[in-house]
Amino acid sequence: MGTISLTGLRARGYHGVLEQERAAGQTFHVDLELDLDIAQAAATDDVAATVNYAEVAAVVENIITGPPVNLIETLAVTMADSILTEFSRITSVRVTVNKPQAPIPADFANVAVTVSRDRIAAGR
Repeated sequence: MGTISLTGLRARGYHGVLEQERAAGQTFHVDLELDLDIAQAAATDDVAATVNYAEVAAVVENIITGPPVNLIETLAVTMADSILTEFSRITSVRVTVNKPQAPIPADFANVAVTVSRDRIAAGR
């Protein structure tokens, strides 16, 4: 087994509970950890035997830039479920959605939600 990490993926979305968030939008940052068997890829040095992380990034970016939702919890679960549905080699995934520009009346660096999904538990 191995883990592919993709961190700091950024795209602009219009998610949030507040009308100002949906109107102005903001940049969301996403970190992914994709667990999969990498033995065949390592032995053959063939990209077809692994997961093309550019394709995973495109799925996540499309969700960020897609229809707005209220919560980053919803974004994270949607991303995790979509990744498991579209990439059969991935056995489990951890998705962290970061919202560093959240409208919080305090001095803070980031707000994030992390979800984990497993292919067996998800019934895929």
